[in-house]
Amino acid sequence: MDPHHDGSPLYVSTQTPVLGERVTVRVRIPHSLGPVENVRTRSNPDHEPRFTVATKIVSLDGWDWWEAEVEVENPIHGYRFLIALADGSKTWLNASGYHRIETLDSEDFKLLTYPAPPEWGRASVMYQIFPDRFARSRAADDRELPEWAEPAEWTDEPIHIGPSTARQFYGGDLEGIVEHLDHLEHLGITMIYLTPVFPARSNHRYDALSFAEVDPLLGGDQALVDLVRVAHDRGFTVIGDLTSNHSGDAHEWFQASHLKPGAPESEFYYWLDENQEHYASWLGVPSLPKFNWASQELRDRFIEGPDSVVAKWLGEPYNLDGWRIDVANMTGRYLDTDLNADVRRIIRQTMIDVNPDTILLGESTNDATGDFQGDAWHGAMTYSNFTRPIWGWLSERERESSYFGLPFGTIPSYTGREVFAAHNQFTAGFPWRVRLHTMNALDTHDTPRFLTHAVPGSVPVAFGLSVTLPGIPVIFAGDEFGLVGDDGEHSRSPLPWDSIADSRATIDLYTELIHLRTSHVALNEGGIRWIHVGDDVLVYVREHPQESLLVLAARDDFDVLFESDVLAGLASAQRLFGDAKLTEGHLSGTGPTFGVWKLPGIVLPAG
Repeated sequence: MDPHHDGSPLYVSTQTPVLGERVTVRVRIPHSLGPVENVRTRSNPDHEPRFTVATKIVSLDGWDWWEAEVEVENPIHGYRFLIALADGSKTWLNASGYHRIETLDSEDFKLLTYPAPPEWGRASVMYQIFPDRFARSRAADDRELPEWAEPAEWTDEPIHIGPSTARQFYGGDLEGIVEHLDHLEHLGITMIYLTPVFPARSNHRYDALSFAEVDPLLGGDQALVDLVRVAHDRGFTVIGDLTSNHSGDAHEWFQASHLKPGAPESEFYYWLDENQEHYASWLGVPSLPKFNWASQELRDRFIEGPDSVVAKWLGEPYNLDGWRIDVANMTGRYLDTDLNADVRRIIRQTMIDVNPDTILLGESTNDATGDFQGDAWHGAMTYSNFTRPIWGWLSERERESSYFGLPFGTIPSYTGREVFAAHNQFTAGFPWRVRLHTMNALDTHDTPRFLTHAVPGSVPVAFGLSVTLPGIPVIFAGDEFGLVGDDGEHSRSPLPWDSIADSRATIDLYTELIHLRTSHVALNEGGIRWIHVGDDVLVYVREHPQESLLVLAARDDFDVLFESDVLAGLASAQRLFGDAKLTEGHLSGTGPTFGVWKLPGIVLPAG
């Protein structure tokens, strides 16, 4: 066993410090490590090391707990623990683990003084809706279709390869979402995430032609007002989707400047010739011209101040509860220009000015830690720390799947040890607060459906990990129906409402696991300590003063023995989910399986 610390309430006295505040931090050290001579924190304010001395406050269940005060001197204040053993060795504990050598500053534990995320964020369960494919109201029958749309019947298979892919139009709308809120309430969803609702020339609407109105094909502005109002009345939050990296080539700003040198909107884009014919775009796709955020006028119209797009849809009468930002990792970056930090901070400040109780999530396909240090984005929509490792562990070997983010390869097969290593590697650089708001998505509208290539019987394991690891669980609409899809486009199937009874077992599974998440404070804000890591089984505990939850995820048969002092309270364990066997110090069963047990919380003496 190794020493342990994380950013949860057991170990850190406040999640919302201010500059100059002294924060109490704690570390637990197992007796099995041997006699400890002293413990110090090492901070790095202004990039100059500073140490404070810790005091042992209690011995409890085979562990010594040490406590120190750290003065927060920077908006991102990093710290680690230096543990001196009686044998003369000096060891380090940081967010990536326990080390015999000096560690990277980037992997220090972190305290943040930036404005905090909304209180409701870390307890959220997200449901992602692709509006064209969720539900179609009767009002859609009377809407005139634009020239780009190729109408499809609700039961038609998605066209996922070829020129019709973005034009295939099913006609789902916002009123259709309202009509099915009972389903989301039954599941236990708390947050609805809508992919773009602005008018465009595609079914995905990431090529907006205006940010000034809701697409009439979705019901227009009033339909969004009605949806958010009804959702709020039923306890949901609702967030929208913005493309801060690009517009569509039919966008009013682009049309005002394309081939029109000297137009005021010319500075909004990156032009590659004097005639403003050619331009930079997202991955070279000409329908998605890239924004140039050096333009103050663009900032004023889109992200900065009360009259901006960002502000408009968060205020009355629309009252969205936040934004997910598309390709946030690319926003503001082009060649030798990097304005990403400026853009994200402006967006967040505008949101705070309109309604500070809003959330800001950013898409970042791979390693997100560099941009996600709490200064603006509250959490990441990323794939490296959760999605791809889980796929690598729980997908059938003979059916390796190409995957978003790995366009020319496949996800490698992972052992459980490699899942842990990947997850730990890609979360170590996140401040704890950011980690709690980072999305645990098994799949999204940009990926294949997880079930398509899943090991038989592994869905409870995969979704169980989503709801019990730190972060926001994500359900892409249709996962709970057992839908499949070979790629991101194919996964955008219309929901089969007429055959919902055929999916009852899967819906019930999702409902049970979602309610498990929302019912337990340890899963929303508790720390995480890994108990056992094996090729076929992972075991960890989410710990909080009020309760602890022991979590088991196994893809095959397992038999795990614990050391007696690894985990206290096993004798009083209460089964919450699954059928694995737990006796004191022993877990066994047949996989794939997922299990959760409730244990007593950890109560420490007052600091």
